[in-house]
Amino acid sequence: MTRYRIRTHPTQPYAGERTRPRPGRGLEFYELRGYAPGDEPRFIDWRAYGRTGRLYTRVFQVEVPARFTFLLDGSPSMTLFGKAPYAERVLHLLARLSRTEGAFLWGQGRYRGRARAVAEGPRVVLGVPRPKGTTVLITDGLDELDWVRLLNKLKHVVLVQVLAPEELSPKPQEALLHDVETGERLEIGPAEVAAYQSALEAHLRKLRLTARRLGSYALLRVGEPMVPALLRQGVLEER
Repeated sequence: MTRYRIRTHPTQPYAGERTRPRPGRGLEFYELRGYAPGDEPRFIDWRAYGRTGRLYTRVFQVEVPARFTFLLDGSPSMTLFGKAPYAERVLHLLARLSRTEGAFLWGQGRYRGRARAVAEGPRVVLGVPRPKGTTVLITDGLDELDWVRLLNKLKHVVLVQVLAPEELSPKPQEALLHDVETGERLEIGPAEVAAYQSALEAHLRKLRLTARRLGSYALLRVGEPMVPALLRQGVLEER
């Protein structure tokens, strides 16, 4: 397990948390920029000078320590279908992998092997300043929130969405549902199930695209092996 770490580089080309352009540091070339007084002469690109007659400095990507703040959703919908214990296992897996870099729990300090879910759920993000580093949000994503606004406020985010198979593919039968978040009751049939699945697919797509622009995203089904799914979807990567 020590060969894995949490991915922070966005899928789309936005700056990540771990790498930072700095002249003369690191191994991976980043760009050429115009020479500025104080730049070390050994990092001047003399080939570029020969072609253009102007001085340029080579800039490289440097690895810097990451800091992760974990928010485990404790809202009522997480109590259904075994999501809460499964999501807690996901948190412990990811937090242990990031302890050497800096693993913290939302409102609870440094991670020390125990975790407590945040009863308010993800909405707590909207009422407080953004934490430093990357926020790892483990949730079913079913709260009625402006998720794009919430994720953009976090700026750097790893979103792990935990859903049960029953929520992803409900059976098209008549039933009386009780919404544990709002308390409402709703009679459903095949038409309502089809509408629900269509709305859910659109919601998942929005979460996935937004999170991957800001960091990374994975959808986990309760009970599935975590590490292969997190690797396949880009939340974990090889060190």
